[in-house]
Amino acid sequence: MAAQTVARRVPKFGRKQVFLPNFTLTLLRTPNLPPTFASFIVPLNLNKLDLRDYLWHAYGIPVRGVRSYIQMQKVRQDKPNAKRPSPRRWFRPRSIKKMMVEMEKPFVWPEAPESFAEWDKETFDAAQEDRTQMESKFRPDWHTKPSAERGTIAEQAKAFLKGEATWEPSLKNWEDVGEPVEVETNVKV
Repeated sequence: MAAQTVARRVPKFGRKQVFLPNFTLTLLRTPNLPPTFASFIVPLNLNKLDLRDYLWHAYGIPVRGVRSYIQMQKVRQDKPNAKRPSPRRWFRPRSIKKMMVEMEKPFVWPEAPESFAEWDKETFDAAQEDRTQMESKFRPDWHTKPSAERGTIAEQAKAFLKGEATWEPSLKNWEDVGEPVEVETNVKV
C-alpha cells in the first residue's frame, strides 16, 4: 500500500510531448563551471520541469538537477534602439531568467576558432562601426561633438601655417578634350 502512494507522488518525467517548441534557449559559455554543468538563458515563463523535459526529449540528456534565478536589469534613461531618443524618460529592460543544469555526462565546449575569415568577421565589424556612426548622428547631442572632417582640416591648416606643407590644386593635369566649343551661340542680350 505504501509503495503505491509513493509511486503516485513521483512526477511524470519525459511524458510531455514537445513537437515544435516556440521558445529559444541560449547556451552560455561558462569556463569557470565544471564540465557537468551547463548554463542557459531561457524565457521567463519556462520552468525547471520544462527545461529538464526538453533536454531529455530533444537531446537525450539526463539531468540531475536544475537551478534557476531571475536577474533584474538596471534602470536606463532611454529605450535601446529607439527611433527617436527621449532623454529623461526612465525604462527598465525586461528581466533575464537563467538556469543552470547539472548533467550526468560532462559537456566540453569546442575551442574557439583562431581565424574568423570563414565567417567574414571583418565585414561584420566594419558594418557595425558604420551603424554606430550613423546612430550617433541621431542622438540629441550630436551637434555639440566635432566631426571627423573638422579635425583633419585643422591639422592641414596648422601644417600650412608652419610651412610644412604647400597647397597644390587637386587636379594637376587637366584633360584635353579637343577644340574649345562655344556652348551658347544663339543668345541675344
